[in-house]
Parts: sequence; structure tokens; C-alpha cells
Amino acid sequence: MTRTKSRRTVAVLGLMAVAMGAAACTPTVRLQVDPITINARLDADIRVRLDRELQNLLAENPNLF
Repeated sequence: MTRTKSRRTVAVLGLMAVAMGAAACTPTVRLQVDPITINARLDADIRVRLDRELQNLLAENPNLF
């Protein structure tokens, strides 16, 4: 083996070692989200009934506020 080939081989092996070392040091970020349980019951009918009752109450008592 000539001197040039051995230098190239050493250089290539050195670069490979540096690349492997750099790859081993890359940070890994993992995001884990636990499932969220939302217990909600939305009933639009109740809101409409309350609005109607409030309108009727205000109509019967205009001086309430």
C-alpha cells in the first residue's frame, strides 16, 4: 500500500468515526400526550328555555331592572 492510500484510508476512517460520534450525540425529543377525558353534556334546549323564561319575566315585570 502506498503512503497516499494509507493516508486516505486513515482520513476516511477518521471521518467515519467523527460522523458516528456526532450521530450518537444527537438529542432525541419525544412527546407523549396522555388521553384526555372530557365529560360534558351540552344541551341547547335548556338554554333556549331559560332565555324564553327570562324574556317572559322581563315582559311581565318591566321595572325589574
